[in-house]
Amino acid sequence: MPMGTADHGTMADGTLSPDYCHFCFYEGAFTADLTMEEMIQECVGYAESFRDENGKIYTREEAIEQMRLIFPRLKRWKEAAQSSAETLPTGEDA
Repeated sequence: MPMGTADHGTMADGTLSPDYCHFCFYEGAFTADLTMEEMIQECVGYAESFRDENGKIYTREEAIEQMRLIFPRLKRWKEAAQSSAETLPTGEDA
């Protein structure tokens, strides 16, 4: 979703974050230290307001299913998953 200038979060130096909104990111840090699954559970509380571009209302279960498909592709969790994968042992002796 496109963000207007007032919607952007801020970096530690006060500049606008190019990637995150002010609800998620403030002064260079995430406003809530949540795992992806915790964020899904937080968001599902608003499931009755989830609609697609055609106005279809999602059920709670449909909303969770969609978030589990979409959230892993979001920068916040995609980068975390990549960084975790880089630190996992490969099974080879060092």
